[in-house]
Amino acid sequence: MFADDDMPKPKKLHEIGCDLTFLSAGDLEERISLLKEEISRLEADKVAKTSSKKAAESFFR
Repeated sequence: MFADDDMPKPKKLHEIGCDLTFLSAGDLEERISLLKEEISRLEADKVAKTSSKKAAESFFR
């Protein structure tokens, strides 16, 4: 079997707080789009988890 250390690590597309000096306007726009998609994904998961919690709370009342 292969060790996890042998597997290539995925490249980070953006790191919060990183230096933006050498990024072009196009690069910045691409990162903004990626971050907006991630925010949407996080918000959808939050809604799903909140709904589940509310359903469980109402069931056990």
